[in-house]
Amino acid sequence: MTHHPTTSTPDTEALVLLRHRLGPQTPAHLFSLGNHELLSLPKTALFCSAHCPGSVILPAYDQAAKWRDVGRCVISGFHSPVEKECLRILLRGSQPIIICPARALPKRIPPEWRKPLADRRLLILSFFPHTETHITADLATRRNELVAALADDVFIAHATPGGRLESTLRQKPLPLATPICRA
Repeated sequence: MTHHPTTSTPDTEALVLLRHRLGPQTPAHLFSLGNHELLSLPKTALFCSAHCPGSVILPAYDQAAKWRDVGRCVISGFHSPVEKECLRILLRGSQPIIICPARALPKRIPPEWRKPLADRRLLILSFFPHTETHITADLATRRNELVAALADDVFIAHATPGGRLESTLRQKPLPLATPICRA
């Protein structure tokens, strides 16, 4: 199965929402593979710092299983170890998933993403052009801001005190319409 990336025009619903919530920080384009209709669903953003206490891990996995079982659309970078495991849990279900890498779209689709893409329950969404091939802390911060802005609610499994995620959430408050749940 061949997947062809698309570039969203500035008039798409997602860009209108981002423009409303982020103002001039809104990217000019979104790059994507998969089912664009997922952007119109209610979405929960998942965040977890790379380093987290063990007491956070099982509750985060349980929450991912609950989202899977109720069919909730989850949007995340799925980059930290806990987020990656949550993605594995979600991929075993049939609910929609939006993956937002902190770089350009992948050139090769991981095998475990192929069936969800074919089933139209997966969207890979990047805010970065094809020239951004390596994840950096700055790109991850920008991605997290955009993921939160696209979400209807945010679940933070853990934000390391003094870490980038906590700093991002403190310095750039989430839109007032976005409630925050902590594990």
